[in-house]
Amino acid sequence: MTDAPNEDGTGTLFEAPPPAEQERMVEAVLFASADPVTVGDLEARMPHGSNAAQALELLQRRYEGRGVRVVKVGEAWAIRTAPDLGFLMQKETVETRKLSRAAIETLAIVAYHQPCTRAEIEEIRGVSVSRGTIDQLLEMEWIRLGRRRMTPGRPVTFVVTPQFLDHFGLENARDLPGLKELRAAGLLENRPPPGMIPLGEGQEDEEDEDQSELFEEE
Repeated sequence: MTDAPNEDGTGTLFEAPPPAEQERMVEAVLFASADPVTVGDLEARMPHGSNAAQALELLQRRYEGRGVRVVKVGEAWAIRTAPDLGFLMQKETVETRKLSRAAIETLAIVAYHQPCTRAEIEEIRGVSVSRGTIDQLLEMEWIRLGRRRMTPGRPVTFVVTPQFLDHFGLENARDLPGLKELRAAGLLENRPPPGMIPLGEGQEDEEDEDQSELFEEE
């Protein structure tokens, strides 16, 4: 069974909604849809005889200059935030995470013994330093490459950065606390980590077991 032709020859007995109503329908679908919607999908949802493409054009013109716009995404359509207002949707958060023990020890050695090479760091720690540990500290901009040593192989050295000093409220590396100050602040036990002889301090006992909060990234 087919629809009997209407007087205007459209082939349907049902009159399509007015253009303004079709525009509202398209707006409602686009607003509620999480994904872009094609013209075909719109017309499948709308009453028979509707012209989704025309309704989209009307809606697009109505949203010009507004906070949101009707935009074409591939072969589909969607309502999106105006590009110049995208900054309002951004949210910055500060993630607090602790460094690994290897990173803490490496950073401390560089801070107290700079400039020092990777081989010197490994000698003080007593174990090899992974490339990932150095890369992490470089990425955080807490250490940087220093001058090459005038020794065979011309190895690079590492030094702490202004960002590191600023993080800990230091004017320069000479302002780093000594063992007595660290212990008084409760940040260090009675045993320093291997090879850690802060400036102005003498050799003391063996390795400290846990200083995981000494160098914590904000």
